[in-house]
Amino acid sequence: MEHTQALKEKLNIPRKIVITTHHKPDADALGSSLGLAGYLIKRGHEVQVITPSDYPGFLHWMKGNDDVIIYDEEDAKVMKVITSKVAEADLIFCLDFSCLSRINGLGELVEKSDSEKVLIDHHQNPQDFAQYVFWDTGAAATAELVYDLLVDMDESDLIDTDIAEALYAGIMTDTGSFRHSNTTKHVHEVVGQLIGHGADINKVSRLIYDNNSPERMKFLGWALYENLTIIPDLETAYFSISADDLTRFKSKTGDTEGIVNYALSMEGVKIAAMFTEREEGVKISFRSVTEIAVNEIAAEYFNGGGHKNAAGGKSDLSLEDTVDKFLTILREHKKEKLKTTY
Repeated sequence: MEHTQALKEKLNIPRKIVITTHHKPDADALGSSLGLAGYLIKRGHEVQVITPSDYPGFLHWMKGNDDVIIYDEEDAKVMKVITSKVAEADLIFCLDFSCLSRINGLGELVEKSDSEKVLIDHHQNPQDFAQYVFWDTGAAATAELVYDLLVDMDESDLIDTDIAEALYAGIMTDTGSFRHSNTTKHVHEVVGQLIGHGADINKVSRLIYDNNSPERMKFLGWALYENLTIIPDLETAYFSISADDLTRFKSKTGDTEGIVNYALSMEGVKIAAMFTEREEGVKISFRSVTEIAVNEIAAEYFNGGGHKNAAGGKSDLSLEDTVDKFLTILREHKKEKLKTTY
């Protein structure tokens, strides 16, 4: 990492630092942010983590969660604090996203700030806005890159249990509990080191995966029994969740997290999708097996992107029309766009 030494020197004196991550933070986004924050605080820096939106309750156990500020344009008091923090920051760390549009209105504040920016990410096609760049699409998770950065700066001795568990959460979830093709030898080596720093991997797994509310369990059961649609000739399965469905099951932030993976787990399914109707449009989650690049579908047709086998997008069409568009794309371009033989 060519910028490692320069950043290390920058951090040799106390700085005012802001850390932010992408819209609807997942375990990698929040875990890498709070893990990095824990380290920087130990080094004597003044650190503020700001997220562009809320995130699931099953991530609230992480050390530093209570100090996170959530961007909210309708809360004048919060906006005043955020505007001040961003304007006064010496450094702004941008974690687990590569384009400022991924942090909504917060991106405009970050872009206008005179502070130096640090990008740490593993997604494709990064926007050129940072002075320090730690970007590797071969990494399984941003949390993995944060760990590597601390090692490269000879600062891994400052990793305590809280930092280790936050970083482990990011790696565990972004590798699908080490089932995805991005689970490399290095991933296992990093996890081994995090365990050595005190990470209780059983505890972290329970906190994230075994923390379902009765409402979410009922929603999941309904989705699997009544909503799941299977298209055998396309080797595809998908969920189509309306706003009324979310209301009926009292869905909260995070309740739809991971449900798309159930569709991909089915025999004979190579592509899975989940279409969720929100106020701002239809949110789409894509999953696929190793040889199928769903990030290309997301980028070309649904204003999104992501990784080869796990991507996201959005649509301004109705829920029904969005699903129809998706199926039409698969039927017309399954050989060219999916890069596989059916």
